[in-house]
Amino acid sequence: MKALTWQGPRDVRVENVPDPKLEADTDAIIRVTSSGICGSDLHLYEVLAPFLDPGDILGHEPMGVVEETGSAVTDIAPGDRVVVPFNISCGHCWMCERRLFAQCETTQVREHGSGAALFGYTKLYGSVPGAQAERLRVPQAQFGPIKVPEGPPDEQFVYLSDVLPTAWQAVEYADVPEGGTVAVFGLGPIGQMAARIALHHGFRAIGIDRVPERLNMAERHGVRTIDAAQQDHVADAVRELTEGRGADSVIDAVGMEAHGSPVAELGQKVAGVLPDAVAEPLMSKAGVDRLSALHQCIDSVRRAGTISLSGVYGGMADPMPMLTMFDKGVRIAMGQAHVKRWIPDLLPLVGHESDPLGVRDLTTHHLPLDDAPNAYDIFQRKADGAIKILLEP
Repeated sequence: MKALTWQGPRDVRVENVPDPKLEADTDAIIRVTSSGICGSDLHLYEVLAPFLDPGDILGHEPMGVVEETGSAVTDIAPGDRVVVPFNISCGHCWMCERRLFAQCETTQVREHGSGAALFGYTKLYGSVPGAQAERLRVPQAQFGPIKVPEGPPDEQFVYLSDVLPTAWQAVEYADVPEGGTVAVFGLGPIGQMAARIALHHGFRAIGIDRVPERLNMAERHGVRTIDAAQQDHVADAVRELTEGRGADSVIDAVGMEAHGSPVAELGQKVAGVLPDAVAEPLMSKAGVDRLSALHQCIDSVRRAGTISLSGVYGGMADPMPMLTMFDKGVRIAMGQAHVKRWIPDLLPLVGHESDPLGVRDLTTHHLPLDDAPNAYDIFQRKADGAIKILLEP
């Protein structure tokens, strides 16, 4: 089969690789029909190179059609149309019983002190072959895959794999008070959907970005926007819209890709090209994240407000303004999305004809799998209006 493989920093290639096979009675094989490129895939493209090996298959936002199942898989069958969550969870361990699926004890990667295994996301998360491919082996398929109806296009459901649960959890973790305001930093796919979900809940949403296409998309859905490129001090602009206090809650949907941190950016690039034996300890012990967005979040949230962190960070010694955070009484909630926890809330919304979350207005590019290297390039450069790209094997 064809699959997108990582070969080195900023070097991904579509190659022929062996077809996946059932390896356990809880496995399934699906034929992938759509697979998204996620903002966190860009970390693999450049920053997290020390934890990848040439030939690793990328991707963790798939949906497709079941082709084969193991004997323990009874909820889905060949021919079913399914979405596959990006994290791999068993559904029955201590963590899963508490709906903390991103911390599944059955698939935790204990060798690296990590939570549940993820598709296509480095040795830190199990080196599980990813979904930007023609076929995918799905471990723990007795629990994970989400069956969806035939008929509507893939883009109506595919975001249940990651984007929508991550955005929904970001809003839940933000703990916005009734009638309150949430500021969303970063209007990529997660930020777009987090802002729309906040509006769906009856909150006021302010979106902050510097890319015109992202700002325009958010405005189409009723989000009040701030163009960070036009502001000397973004937090002041947020306070001007919130009676001088700051937002009740702030969502960081940017993470380590933030602009405005040239020293940390250099550190990321250096870590990406060093030999693995040197780079892995550096990434594990050093501060390598660009923290400008997080610092702006801390500045923009009101006293006793909440910051919900959904953007991915990778450093272990990043400096944090603890005095400011303590003095303001800021609460922070963060972590990988517990995908299956939020599906009962989301599935009726994405299946509704009225499309209340606007899932049909998120994909900017439908590209064949063979064009994946170019897709990564334009997504990373935010070129050609790329906000969300779906690969179609």
